[in-house]
Order: sequence, then structure tokens, then C-alpha cells
Amino acid sequence: MTEQEGVIKYQLKHVQLPFDPSFSITEINAWRTIFVRLDLIGQDPERYDNIGFGNISQRIDPDSDQFLISGTQTGHIEHLSLEDYALVIKAEPHQNRLQSCGLCKPSSESLTHACVYAYNNTIQAVIHAHSPEIWKHTVALGLPHTRADIPYGTVEMATAVEQLFQSGELMQTSLFTMLGHEDGVIAFGKNMQEAAWELIKYLSMAIGIEQQRIKR
Repeated sequence: MTEQEGVIKYQLKHVQLPFDPSFSITEINAWRTIFVRLDLIGQDPERYDNIGFGNISQRIDPDSDQFLISGTQTGHIEHLSLEDYALVIKAEPHQNRLQSCGLCKPSSESLTHACVYAYNNTIQAVIHAHSPEIWKHTVALGLPHTRADIPYGTVEMATAVEQLFQSGELMQTSLFTMLGHEDGVIAFGKNMQEAAWELIKYLSMAIGIEQQRIKR
């Protein structure tokens, strides 16, 4: 990798206080545990210098711009508690600013999540996974993607994601890759299940491509 994984690059105004304990994390936590077991989210001594990778988020309300997101460097924890999530209160991707609260800081990819939510309020869930299989088969799968010279967590990435939506490339699929962020994949949907199935669908297709190549 050319850059360290998991570094917060945006200007963060974080209040170290708990948020509303009535927020349910049952669904988001269940799916996150599945992705940890699939090695799409986690921490591995042999990957990314043993820095945690991947994160997951969900709007707190269909009409709100605020969202819960797994905290930075929580990849080593299989089952998160409410204290391991942060609440993003306000995001300004093009100003590289984010406001949040919680007992931990939000993921380093929170601005990218915010860009996806900002495009359409029907999007209720976003998953940032690390899938070598999907990522390296971006072209073969015909996936929308951001350029290899655009790093994660930057204003440039925010602009690139916005352009993907505006181009119409995400009309037929709810997943794109970030070629400037090793193995980085973003899936989204009108609910957590829809986002999760999109990710799993493309993972199966990518594995299928690899198996076909082995047979040859």
C-alpha cells in the first residue's frame, strides 16, 4: 500500500459523550459480524500492516442526514457494543469537515459514507468492505469505480463519488470500487439487507471469475 490504512484525514469535531441509548444496533451489528467472518471487515496481521479495515453505517431515521457508523479501529472486535459506534451529526464533504459524538471517533471513511447518503435520502445503509476479489476484478465485473490517483477520505474522493452518481453509472448497481484505496469497495441500499446482498452478490461473481481462470 502507498498510504497507511485507517487514518482520519478530515477535520473532525468530535464530542466525547454518549448518544441516545435507544438507537438500535441489532441489525447493523448482525450484518457487521457476518462481514467480519467473511474477512470483508476486520483486522489481520498479514493485511494493511495489521490496521483495522472496513466499516458499516446506517441512517438513524429515514428523513435524517445523521447516521451511526462503526468507530475507527474497531476491526478487531467481532461483536460491537453501542459504545463502539459514533453518531455523525453533520458532514460537509467538500469542506473536509465532520461533526460527531459518541464514546469513540467515527471511521476514517465517514466522509465517503456521507457523500453516498447525501445523493439520495432513500439510501439508508452503507458498507465499506475490503474485498481483494471484487477490487481486482473491477473491470471484468464492469463496476463503477473511482480513479487510482484518488485516495480515501479526501475532498477528491467526495467529488469522485458525487460524479459517479451524477453520471448514472450507479443506476444499475449499488456498488462501486475505489481503485486508489487498496481492496476498497462501497455497497449501499435502501436498507441494510439490500446493501449486504449487493456486496455478497459481487463477491460470488468475483470468486466465480477466479475459479474460471483456474480451470483454464
